[in-house]
Amino acid sequence: MGKVKVMRRQRFISFFIVLLFALSIVGCSAGKMNSGYGVFLSEKKDPESLKDFNTVVVDAQYYSKEEIDDFHSVGHTVYSYINIGSLENFRDYYYEYVDLTLAEYENWEEERWIDVSDKRWQGFVIDELIPSLLEKDIDGFFVDNCGVYYQYPAKEIMDGLTVILKSMIATGKAVVINGGDTYIDAYCNSGGSWDDVMTGINQESVFSTILWDEGTFGAASEDDREYFQDYVERYAAKGADIYLLEYTQDKSLIRKIKKYCKKNGFEYYIADSLELD
Repeated sequence: MGKVKVMRRQRFISFFIVLLFALSIVGCSAGKMNSGYGVFLSEKKDPESLKDFNTVVVDAQYYSKEEIDDFHSVGHTVYSYINIGSLENFRDYYYEYVDLTLAEYENWEEERWIDVSDKRWQGFVIDELIPSLLEKDIDGFFVDNCGVYYQYPAKEIMDGLTVILKSMIATGKAVVINGGDTYIDAYCNSGGSWDDVMTGINQESVFSTILWDEGTFGAASEDDREYFQDYVERYAAKGADIYLLEYTQDKSLIRKIKKYCKKNGFEYYIADSLELD
């Protein structure tokens, strides 16, 4: 799998992230580092604190309907994080489904990859998890860990993801897949259409990279950047909404990200820490 293994894992975020490091952005406030799009997963937020953002991604499992309504009342569009490809040990349903997990998740000790081909997992996500989020009147789903297909590239894994994603599309809500390049390309190459399973892509680390061993951020390699630019641009040309989520404190890199997104009409959020707070 070579050097792009980490870059194509599809997953760098979770709700209770272990604090790996915290970096401050010199001379750049949060309001200057976004295009009206933001991802906030490590702690609960109130609408006033996110007034600079039009579209916000939160983990709606930890918000009430009334709290989501408060976001709507001030004009926010709210997407909820939903993890369909791995199981986190802090979820209240962890022990009910841990027997369906496949392996440990590198760099994320609180998670394990899950067998999305299993009907019991599919039934839980489709019949319980998705409806519970819809009851809170969210505007869309931010879908994580379709990268399970990268780890286990079998037809039954692809089919399991497809069943779950199609059920989300059927709700009429936005379905933004975090990463998912291996799965989406394979699904389309097998005869499927991208808009069967998603409305958009959130791609992490197109221009930036996370240096796990060093606890810092860096610039993505040219090969990785070109690979992910090709990925998002191909689906943007077909009509998919595109969001970039970058991790950096490099002012020069921030300028490149902003210029690229402005040119292509993409939304972006530039985070100064993995906590996404």
